[in-house]
Amino acid sequence: MPGPMAASSQAPKNETVLDVQGLTCPMPVLKANKALRSLPPGARLTVLATDAASVIDFQAFCRETGHALVSFSENAGVYRYTLRKRDDQAGKGG
Repeated sequence: MPGPMAASSQAPKNETVLDVQGLTCPMPVLKANKALRSLPPGARLTVLATDAASVIDFQAFCRETGHALVSFSENAGVYRYTLRKRDDQAGKGG
């Protein structure tokens, strides 16, 4: 079984794909937060999840951290979130 973070050759430049399918709350958001920390400001992270609760979790996560939820879709039980990392000056404490 591949690791939870898999880069995709289909992702646009400056976008990373994080596959957290099969994980349940709070793991998808926690893993996304960890992945975002390693990315430069403005970079995009696409998260693939199967936990229905992640819809609410990612909305709250972005609201609380200042990251942008650029897009969201669901297809056959797979939720796809595209997040844009906040600028260093944006968000809480910045």
